[in-house]
Amino acid sequence: MKKLIAIALVAFLGLSSAMAQQTDLRRKISVSGNAETEVTPDIIYIGISLKEYLNGKKKVEITELEKQLYAAVQKAGIAKENLTVSNLSSWNDNTSKKKNPDFLASKQYRLKVNDLNKFNAILEELDAKGIANTNIESYDYSKIESLKKDLKIKALLSAKEKATYMVEALNGKLGAAIEIQDGGDNIIQPVYRNFMVQSAMAETSADTAPEIDFKKIKLNFTVNVVFEIK
Repeated sequence: MKKLIAIALVAFLGLSSAMAQQTDLRRKISVSGNAETEVTPDIIYIGISLKEYLNGKKKVEITELEKQLYAAVQKAGIAKENLTVSNLSSWNDNTSKKKNPDFLASKQYRLKVNDLNKFNAILEELDAKGIANTNIESYDYSKIESLKKDLKIKALLSAKEKATYMVEALNGKLGAAIEIQDGGDNIIQPVYRNFMVQSAMAETSADTAPEIDFKKIKLNFTVNVVFEIK
């Protein structure tokens, strides 16, 4: 029995010694660094919906409206592959069209632009009566990944600067970073006022472009760092 107690005691003392050796007794300071910026989206995807309409007794066909759109895109200097068909509502069967002569076909497109002024120029080239509506579908910034990297480095340096003056205020000296934690990405997409061009707008001046209130993308990054105090 005494031998068992002695063995248990030795094991306990050995475990306690190992735990003491593993305990980090270094003096430390934990701080967070932050970096933020704003950028204007330079990749914008716009939805455009065209629809046939009656001009008196004559129907303005979707093919005619589509030709106008492609010509306007080319005139604006936008690559043709940036304009794609996203959806369509039309009849290819002549018999069905004859049964419903009042049916007005529509077609939806997706246009990628880097400058909203070019989109305004495109609208000015189109028949306003043939535009059912337009809307901004999505947006992005072409150099966002590079920007993320730069901001996280700035956030890390900000944390170091903060830790330095805090430690030096107590007559200490900042040591190496012991632990770094990424606080995650905080990207706030711009809030835009959706805009539409209705057929009823055909009565307005052709020179009047839709007003688009577009805000910037906000990026904010936080890094949490633990430094040793020497």
